[in-house]
Amino acid sequence: MSRPPFPPFDAESAAKKVQAAEDGWNTRNAEKVALAYTEDSVWRNRDTHVVGREDIVRFLTQKWERELDYALRKELWSYTDNRIGVRFQYESHNAEGQWFRSYGNELWEFTPDGLMARREASINDRPIDESERRIFGPRPESEHGKTFDIY
Repeated sequence: MSRPPFPPFDAESAAKKVQAAEDGWNTRNAEKVALAYTEDSVWRNRDTHVVGREDIVRFLTQKWERELDYALRKELWSYTDNRIGVRFQYESHNAEGQWFRSYGNELWEFTPDGLMARREASINDRPIDESERRIFGPRPESEHGKTFDIY
């Protein structure tokens, strides 16, 4: 199994990898998303450690059961050989209807076949009013590669 583009990354291939990750996560399909990671992929997500595809599927399923109407934007921050740094934002609401904007950074490491072997995510959440929302579903193709304000 492989997942192009493959390392070593250049600016174009790294940007494609970031957009592919954004597109995948916006499906909220944990089984599909998990296929982008190695069988033994290691994650740190906030204070949670996840190891392997089965744990990834379980983690993402639970995440998207809590974070309703989840919509994500990722932006390439840096890249080298087989690593990519990303900043991201997503919005979601809980079962009580409270909306949140979550900000974070991720560090990714890839195998030669383009699967992610390591993902480290630091994330902060900010409650927002529904009227403050800026992210509505997947990014239209016309906006791929555009930066997203931090505010």
